[in-house]
Amino acid sequence: MYLKTLHLRQFRNYEAQDVAFDAPKTILVGNNAQGKSNLLEAVELLSTLKSHRVNRDRDLVLDNHAIAQITATLERDSSTLDLALTLRSQGRRTVAINGQSVKRHLDFLSILNVVQFSSLDLDLVRGGPAERRHWLDRLLIQLEPVYAYMLDQYNQVLRQRNALLRRGPMGGTTPEELAVWDAQLAVTGARVLRRRDRVIERLEPLARMWHQSISGSRETLNITYQPNIEPPCKPQQRWSRWPPEQVQQAFLTKISTRAIAERSQGLTLVGPHRDDVIFTINQTPARQYGSSGQQRTLVLALKLAELQLIESVIGEPPLLLLDDVLAELDPHRQNQLLQAISERFQTLITTTHLGAFDHQWLQQSQILMVQQGKITDFF
Repeated sequence: MYLKTLHLRQFRNYEAQDVAFDAPKTILVGNNAQGKSNLLEAVELLSTLKSHRVNRDRDLVLDNHAIAQITATLERDSSTLDLALTLRSQGRRTVAINGQSVKRHLDFLSILNVVQFSSLDLDLVRGGPAERRHWLDRLLIQLEPVYAYMLDQYNQVLRQRNALLRRGPMGGTTPEELAVWDAQLAVTGARVLRRRDRVIERLEPLARMWHQSISGSRETLNITYQPNIEPPCKPQQRWSRWPPEQVQQAFLTKISTRAIAERSQGLTLVGPHRDDVIFTINQTPARQYGSSGQQRTLVLALKLAELQLIESVIGEPPLLLLDDVLAELDPHRQNQLLQAISERFQTLITTTHLGAFDHQWLQQSQILMVQQGKITDFF
């Protein structure tokens, strides 16, 4: 797939900006806070309908305006598509494909496939479990857009169950009412858990291969999905291979053991919203004991694996968005990344200077200057 054009209207700090991408690699150069990351964020929104930076649409609309619009022309193997997303300070967002409004946002998801690698991703290893869950969910939506619906279903059940727990018996919550939501939590939670575990199973060998390549075969990476429920029986096999009914029963069993604590705290303490992803290097936890270099190698391996996995599932190479990440990598890791990209993936890169790129890369790239929400050719 190839992103041909991008049009921004009243989005972030862009009043009106049209960009035509005329090379497989585009380098966006400029000082900090000029709008480089905002452009990549717009592409991310067209792909997943989510921003990894903010949760509210009003934060994406230019100050003193009611709406923002992002439109693009995308070439895929089978067709050329016009994509449009309208964001509102007040009210619901809308999406369109080829000028036709799309009622179900699920039908818009991942028409444009992207992998984003930013300096924030370097905290993926040493950050909290929520960061790893969000990373995994974003990847799953790329591979299986219906997962966004499943995750939303689970979150709706979670909110309702939390409300009942906060209300408590004094507020009228009965054991029978809570049991109904226990069952729904088990059903929707099992769907989320099994799909997360399945994607880890597919991603891990690819990430391990890249990790060994970057580390010179001195280190072995393992990735494990860690739910906060117990396996149905021993020995444990992958969660995705247990029948759904057994996973649901494991949820209900764990809920029963946490019932007193949940009533005390007024919170659901069991479910995928509390799960984690564990990275180990040579069987040592990377979060606590991995060096800064090892953690960077791990995240780079994950991103390269994401590219490979999405391409194998979708049948086309996704776009790669590199947001100010080269400065965080040493020359060896930079070379590994740039060599892996080659001409295979259309790549948008932000940077504050061009010193990290060799002459051949610069010759093959479109270079644009970004200054205060304005994009011009770099001279």
